[in-house]
Amino acid sequence: MARNEIEKLVAMLDEAYAGPAWHGPCLRGSLRGVTPGQALWRPAPGRHNIWELAVHAAYWKYAVRRQLLGLKQGSFVEEGSNWFERGPRVAGGAAATAWRRGRAVLAREHEELRATVLPLGDSLLDFKPPGSRHTRRRMIAGVAFHDVYHAGQIQLVKRLAGTR
Repeated sequence: MARNEIEKLVAMLDEAYAGPAWHGPCLRGSLRGVTPGQALWRPAPGRHNIWELAVHAAYWKYAVRRQLLGLKQGSFVEEGSNWFERGPRVAGGAAATAWRRGRAVLAREHEELRATVLPLGDSLLDFKPPGSRHTRRRMIAGVAFHDVYHAGQIQLVKRLAGTR
């Protein structure tokens, strides 16, 4: 059965985020079993930890969804944009709750992005939304590639930390 372009792009988004992926762990899979302490571990000063990578990925799902809908910059669940520092100030029992919340934000942003992409028509994919520098097709594929990139980065950070 032939699938339209939107269905192919959504399948790509899903494979990059939730798998199964032929290339290795998907983004969600790379976070499986990571404790708050492991998520906060920083490979070197000035380098991002796993928690920051996860929230960053959620932010870009949000940003692409906002652009696809032609909305002005709204309010992401976290204050700021792009990178959201996570460090020792998040500790103890509060860290476990906050880490669960961070992963839930990532899952919710993925589902909201999917829900935004599914009703798009194939004919709209090669046009730029108002105010955007990129076509819808490029943004959707790009956010899938972004998930794969950061899944690999998370796997590397885990290995550097000695957790995998």
